[in-house]
Amino acid sequence: MVCVGRRAGKTVLGLDRCADPAVLSYPVAWFSPTYKMLLEVWREAVRMFAPITARRSSQERRIEFVTGGLLEFWSLDNPDVARGRKYRRVIVDEAAMVPALMDAWQYAIRPTLADYNGDAWFLSTPKGRNGFWQMWQRGQDAGYPDWQSWQMPSSVNPRLAQAELDEMRLTMPERVHSQEILARFLEDGSGVFRGVRAAATAEPQTARINGHAYCIGLDFARSEDFTVAIVLDVTLMSVVAMDRFNQIDYHIQVGRVQALADRFKPSAIIAESNSVGTPVIEQMRRMGLPVIPFTTTNASKQIAIDALALAFERGTLRILPDEVLIGELEAYSMERLPSGMLRYGAPDNGHDDTVMALAFAYSGASKTGRRARVGEY
Repeated sequence: MVCVGRRAGKTVLGLDRCADPAVLSYPVAWFSPTYKMLLEVWREAVRMFAPITARRSSQERRIEFVTGGLLEFWSLDNPDVARGRKYRRVIVDEAAMVPALMDAWQYAIRPTLADYNGDAWFLSTPKGRNGFWQMWQRGQDAGYPDWQSWQMPSSVNPRLAQAELDEMRLTMPERVHSQEILARFLEDGSGVFRGVRAAATAEPQTARINGHAYCIGLDFARSEDFTVAIVLDVTLMSVVAMDRFNQIDYHIQVGRVQALADRFKPSAIIAESNSVGTPVIEQMRRMGLPVIPFTTTNASKQIAIDALALAFERGTLRILPDEVLIGELEAYSMERLPSGMLRYGAPDNGHDDTVMALAFAYSGASKTGRRARVGEY
């Protein structure tokens, strides 16, 4: 995932990846959001690869090389066009402009890489919190070791004059310059949490500090989601530890929560009861853990999320500078339903496990502080 500013040279990078000697004897595909954008790259590719072109079909947008490989161009106006093909490498140009990018990747593009154990390069200037943003976040997440992401401004292109860059900075609106030139992902209007990065100044702790009260928010995984435990130092109102994992049995998950509780001695562990049900919560209680069930409904979720959003706006909460946590908070959005009610959640194919764990911890923070002082737990 390569997020760069305008005129940074992403198309040149993409064509360079097509000319990589490691793939010149294999089929490679180039995907553009529209047919018009595809034509511009096609003309440059025809010129660039002329010395090693064996055959070329302008109608099929296909170049065959003397090396035995080939390069095919597709428009993502219809993501299914490449079904049945197989490639060693795929380039997706201006990926942020592709509608339903995640679906196009999972259902149409990714299967084409299976035969050759191929790779994919997504190149784009950012465009809000869409599929490209979600996939870029995977490259920042150690939980996705097969993904990697970079972010670079337009100034990485040595051919752009500094005077021109300075002129754009002075004459373009700040938000436009931030996105188009600095390659920053801007918060969408539907974003729930503001000032997330400004709040990411908390210092991690390895164990309880005497005299401090703690609360743990616990969101158990559903299917492909992650189980997340977030430790909130209620005295400092700061997130000081986080454990995030998936695809392990519940008894091992409970063991990890217990290990975290042993270190911080929380006054309460706020755990969503919807996801795991009463038996797991009762098991944790039998282990001596101070678990309080949180039943998630539309109403209770809205109260918890609204309180968390207000804490960020008022600057009364600090979080760890963890890119997964920051990314999920920034991507978290709200949608107004036809009924007039609000629906909160992660974007399609995204995760909100860290958001919910933090919301649970924060919802129990005031009660935790009071109870810790009177020794209720």
